[in-house]
Amino acid sequence: MHGNVESDASVSAPERLIGRIVRLRPQGFPWVAPTWPGSMTRPAPERHLGSNYGAGWSRRYPVRLARAVVLDNLTRPLTHLVASPTVRGDELLELVTAPAIFVANHTSHLDTPLLLSVLPPRLRHRLVVAAAADTFFDRRWKAHLFAFALPAIPIERRRINRQSGDDAAELIEDGWSLIIYPEGGRSTDGWQQEFGGSAAYLAVRTGRPVVPVHIDGTWRVLPKGGERIHRSRTAVTFGTPISPDPGESTRHFNVRIERAVSTLADESHTDWWSARRRSADGSTPSPRGPEGSSWRRAWELGPAPDPNDKNDDRRWALRRR
Repeated sequence: MHGNVESDASVSAPERLIGRIVRLRPQGFPWVAPTWPGSMTRPAPERHLGSNYGAGWSRRYPVRLARAVVLDNLTRPLTHLVASPTVRGDELLELVTAPAIFVANHTSHLDTPLLLSVLPPRLRHRLVVAAAADTFFDRRWKAHLFAFALPAIPIERRRINRQSGDDAAELIEDGWSLIIYPEGGRSTDGWQQEFGGSAAYLAVRTGRPVVPVHIDGTWRVLPKGGERIHRSRTAVTFGTPISPDPGESTRHFNVRIERAVSTLADESHTDWWSARRRSADGSTPSPRGPEGSSWRRAWELGPAPDPNDKNDDRRWALRRR
């Protein structure tokens, strides 16, 4: 008895209070997490990133309003300052009835803000961008940032994912236009890559028109793997909207889309008439560049035009012919 009194006296009042709270704490479920039976395989925790990221919040009206303010007053002027874009074929956008699928070549992370900055407000403020789930949605902060700024939706590019296609198709059917880069990633050397069938598939599935777009010069501003931005002149060329014919296969329509973008690439370096004449007789230069070593492909691509010389981009175009 005497020993217990001495033991209690040696314990401070706060410690005795904590001990009583611990003893009174509820034990077991639902006050604590339930245990998992050892005989059963525990499923992996549900992921909310990558293609499973829910970007629906970025299309709510308050978020759209905030994004419009940022895009019109910050992103657009900064992009034009760096890229000095020349826009061709913008009158053809009057023929576009939203929603539409904008299909463009891809050489730089600057492609999307540049394209958004030259589209008319009626199109750019109700538009989503198909972005690689493994690049833009692999971290929560990145997912939130690009879902707000673009707005981006996650698309699987390394494997077939029905969810990605369903989500994109539902947005198009709900009245949202879409920007998609069918090459599946940025070019490593500035030349165009082979088109995948994602854009053609969505157009055939939804029946919406495709607007072919060629973006030129952004590779010199911010190439893949580049860490610095270099000012350079750029060009964005819009083509006539095209739609899949009744019963046309995705594969055949994809060939037509790639051919249309190739014609625009020719036009951006020559003129409208010359590009259409070569397209008609099947002699359009390949936008994938010449076969050969990397130095030859780089030489054929030509030097960057001087952003301060209005005639320099024309001399650069003539060299590419």
